[in-house]
Amino acid sequence: MKINIISGLSGSGKSIALNAFEDEGYYCIDNLPVQLLLTTVKELAQSASSVFAKVALGIDVRSGQKELKNLDQILSQVETVSQDVSLIYLQASEDVLIKRYGETRRKHPLTHSGLPLTDAISKEKELLEPVAVLADLSIDTSRLNLHELSLLLKNRTGITTQSTQLSLLIQSFGFKHGLPLDSDFVFDLRCLPNPHWIKDLRPHTGREAPVIEYLEQHAEVEKMFQSIRGFFDDWLKGFQACNRSYVTVSLGCTGGRHRSVFMAEKLFHHLKPVLGDSVQLKHREIQ
Repeated sequence: MKINIISGLSGSGKSIALNAFEDEGYYCIDNLPVQLLLTTVKELAQSASSVFAKVALGIDVRSGQKELKNLDQILSQVETVSQDVSLIYLQASEDVLIKRYGETRRKHPLTHSGLPLTDAISKEKELLEPVAVLADLSIDTSRLNLHELSLLLKNRTGITTQSTQLSLLIQSFGFKHGLPLDSDFVFDLRCLPNPHWIKDLRPHTGREAPVIEYLEQHAEVEKMFQSIRGFFDDWLKGFQACNRSYVTVSLGCTGGRHRSVFMAEKLFHHLKPVLGDSVQLKHREIQ
């Protein structure tokens, strides 16, 4: 039995994630208390029905502080029932969560106790920290609409292709727009020559020939690429050997349009022959 457990901050897209799994034939249960997780998995595993061969279970902060702190122990027990278990954690920035609640007029689950929304969001982050640190895949949904989140989940988790390979996401970003919350590795490219300061290059991106030609003229750019490439050449098999299912690599420059895009493209095309469709590319500031 394949089990995906979906958790994360309220308003970050957990319902959308469950809908994406349901669209691909998963049996989904939302708002499942953590204390019922093991019992539910056992009951589903004992069923002879093929309907329960693929399951997605949603858990949230309402399970309670004590139960959330014990999630690691519960997951260890769940893994004795099924070895194919993944925990996916969704998050978003505070300002985005506040905006989403303002647009939907829904109440945050912790505001029912009288907390203001900003305090409820902070409290929820604190309570869900034991869940976040256990996540196999963490996704920052701040800049994703519902269609983009569904597509990203389907691509990264392989629920459409049923791929068992390591899923690697390479993304470019701009530091001035904030650090991606879902990063496993962050590489800072702001020490490299900046095309932004050349008037003719400023309108172009790191995917276009004028910027590519400019950056390829500088030895330090190639040296940086060789260092990053060498890291993944050396350790990619290690990630796979220790059963890492998901790795997110973020490459940042100041604005996220030139150096980071150029380097992300080079790294993607280097690793594509190794990982095939399991490596994906995203340019946060230009897409």
